[in-house]
Amino acid sequence: MDTKRRRAVIRHKNQITLPKDVSAALHIGEGDEVEFAIGEHGEVSLRGLAPIPADQRWFWDADWQAGEREAEAQIAAGRTTVFDDAEAMFDEAEEER
Repeated sequence: MDTKRRRAVIRHKNQITLPKDVSAALHIGEGDEVEFAIGEHGEVSLRGLAPIPADQRWFWDADWQAGEREAEAQIAAGRTTVFDDAEAMFDEAEEER
């Protein structure tokens, strides 16, 4: 694995500015949080934590995500149906009930 190393200077109050490629790799921006994990031998890892608005938390539920993965697999396998209009789609959904 090719490891890129970056440096930052610690400023007053232990503040640092992350290099742009580091924040991009962490998928974080202003207002996001980071989490530090300190290993038993002193190694420190950092990961980005993006806040999820409360009204969108349902999307990240384990059951919902399982359904998302199933739908993605069905789409990738070509198991889809194209309807001429919304009424035809709802008619088939009613029939499946």
